[in-house]
Amino acid sequence: MSELLKVVEEEYKDARSKFPNFKSGDTVNVHVKITEGSKERIQQFQGTVIQRKNINTNGETFTVRKVSSGIGVERIFPIVSPALEKIELLREGKVRRARLFYLRGRQGKAAKIKERVRVKK
Repeated sequence: MSELLKVVEEEYKDARSKFPNFKSGDTVNVHVKITEGSKERIQQFQGTVIQRKNINTNGETFTVRKVSSGIGVERIFPIVSPALEKIELLREGKVRRARLFYLRGRQGKAAKIKERVRVKK
């Protein structure tokens, strides 16, 4: 049984490596394959990553939150899902926590996250 788990982990290691390194507070644009009947299309979900769970495992997931028409929408994505086309890292946030659930109770300017400044060497 453990050999089977090792084979599966090796198979999904490549799937994890094709995505950029991101963490809580980062703004990402997730491209998801949506199947409607016989048609397939790509839908984009852009928002702030509020948590990552089970990092570096096959059960790794991340939650993205966005505000659409004044209503907060959260979506949980498994990182090894075949439905994920790509993840674009748009902004890197400067946060001091791993889980940003406090953003749920904030609105407007109070819900903004400072951007981390990257120093080029």
